[in-house]
Amino acid sequence: MTFQHRRQSDCCRIDYLYRPEMNHIIMQQYPWGHSRRFNDFPSHFRRLFKQRVQKISIDAGFTCPNRDGKLGKGGCTYCNNDSFNPTFCDTEESITQQITNGISFFMAKYPDMKYLAYFQSYSNTYGQLEHLKKLYEEALSYPGMMGLVIATRPDCIYPELMEYLARLSEKTYIMIEYGVESHLNPTLERINRGHNFETSVKAFEVTAEYGIRTCAHLILGLPGETHEDMMEQARVISQLPVNNLKLHQLQIHRGTVMAAQFRRNPESFHLFTADEYTELVTDYLERLNPGIVVERFISQSPPEFLIAPKWGLKNFEFVAKVEKRLKERDTWQGRLFSHE
Repeated sequence: MTFQHRRQSDCCRIDYLYRPEMNHIIMQQYPWGHSRRFNDFPSHFRRLFKQRVQKISIDAGFTCPNRDGKLGKGGCTYCNNDSFNPTFCDTEESITQQITNGISFFMAKYPDMKYLAYFQSYSNTYGQLEHLKKLYEEALSYPGMMGLVIATRPDCIYPELMEYLARLSEKTYIMIEYGVESHLNPTLERINRGHNFETSVKAFEVTAEYGIRTCAHLILGLPGETHEDMMEQARVISQLPVNNLKLHQLQIHRGTVMAAQFRRNPESFHLFTADEYTELVTDYLERLNPGIVVERFISQSPPEFLIAPKWGLKNFEFVAKVEKRLKERDTWQGRLFSHE
């Protein structure tokens, strides 16, 4: 005899099956197809590619319209691209050489790995189509390259580019990462983002219409935003055609406008402790659409760039904290998610 107990929430179910012949209870999979309590990126990639795949960061020398004067100068108040650009990226080297440098960084440990070219720094669709095609196709021609990941702003796409990327996506992996940062227009204005949230919504909708994968970047803890704001953000993002999500804790980096603001008025910032942020991320995950793949919870910066907060945690260590807290609270991604 077999019995089944169902634990039901608004969006997902965990089934427990008792099998007498095995004399123990087996926890069935969550909606994303495995037993981890959130829809994690490594598991998603293993299912998608059937092997280990690594993004290789490329700096192709782009700028953005919020720096070159088209929309503004100085960029977003938090932005210092050097704080996340790997050391093997060098704009004086070709795309091919940067990929070679990046692969050499990983090859010793994973000799059979395949790769995605990650156009990371600044706005990597901000240019004429012929120039973009030349860069993208140089990357795709590299042996073992499985596709492109292109980071950009939601106000830096246009129909001819989307048509081209849609054609590419029929034969290789293509993802566009959009810097959204916040769903609140007053926050976007405060950080000098140069576009509103409606622009982000339109970009996700248009990209989905072309059948291209998307990833949203969001910063938790921007000045003026409350816990309730961030929970509402999880609800709002969950209604959009977003495939993947990258969360970042607010960090203050040297050489930014925000660093000067922090020195002048530190009381206007709330910088989370690691434990506070763990609890926030757990709350956020509960409300997040379970169909969204979570790529990361935190960003890491070289010590020479980081003013605060200084947690001393690597990505995998923070993931372990989140998983521990999810288990302690007996919760999971999407437990409180609603389609409304």
